[in-house]
Amino acid sequence: MTTTPGHAIHRHHHITLCTGGAQEDFDFHTKVLGLKIVKRTLLYDGQVPIYHFYYGNDNGNESTLVTSFPMRHTGRKARKGSGQIGSVSLSIPEGALDYWTARLTESGFETRYSERFGESQLEFQHPCGIDYRLVATKDDARTPHTKGPVPAEHMIRGTHAITVSVRDMDMMDEFMELGWGGTRVAADSEGVRYQIGAGGSGRYVDFVVEPNVKQGSWSLGEGFIHHMAFEVDTHEQQNAIKATLEALGFTDTSDVKNRGYFDSIYVRTPGGALFEATVSHQPSFACDEPADRIGHDVIVSPQFKQDLPGLIAQLGAIQD
Repeated sequence: MTTTPGHAIHRHHHITLCTGGAQEDFDFHTKVLGLKIVKRTLLYDGQVPIYHFYYGNDNGNESTLVTSFPMRHTGRKARKGSGQIGSVSLSIPEGALDYWTARLTESGFETRYSERFGESQLEFQHPCGIDYRLVATKDDARTPHTKGPVPAEHMIRGTHAITVSVRDMDMMDEFMELGWGGTRVAADSEGVRYQIGAGGSGRYVDFVVEPNVKQGSWSLGEGFIHHMAFEVDTHEQQNAIKATLEALGFTDTSDVKNRGYFDSIYVRTPGGALFEATVSHQPSFACDEPADRIGHDVIVSPQFKQDLPGLIAQLGAIQD
């Protein structure tokens, strides 16, 4: 099979959400879902301070990461719709659905059992309304967070899939196959599934075709999934992906941006969703905190010159 630079993309890196209140988001991810806070920093873009939280396993390994921009203090709201990533699916061990149904119900969340592509999943929502799914998977070898409130045998392993809402697949098929190195592996009455790299949990991109759904938000605002990042090993591969995308006509592709813990390029896909190709720094989250204290302190992003207490006064202190 002929390969393209997009085949250097081999799994998810992280997903980023625009959520509501900072404490609400922190409590949901760490106390309900049991993820570790692996970095507390600020959004690297703009002059309005916005927290950027990273949640994952003990070390914040790639493809275990859910990140968020809590937006409520800005007053900006998002609109769900087409041209967005509509939901995020997280991998849990096979047999853990009953545990999670009970846990979420006891925590006040409504759940619904469903199936897609032969997978059993539990649907629920973040407190700000973002759609989540827990998918029972076999043979997911990723190490979970081991010191949280959820026993390791039931714990989330990392991202499993995203579901992107599009009006049609005509141009997205071309993008996924020629630009992003994906392979179409399944289809149903709702849409299609692509796998990245070798496939398996943490490597799926699902699409649902919704021709009558209005366009959703792209700008930052509470209540939607902002982008999905995918892992690339080297800057040479990342540069080749950017050149390929631009040669295909996908010129809405950013220059490389240093995000402190990784370097990223972003592309607005033809279906509307924002994708990112990411090369991790080495070390990543331990570059500005001791490895045994990652996620402990708020790390100020480089564009802000104010003192930390002044920023926390605007954003609110987080109670662990």
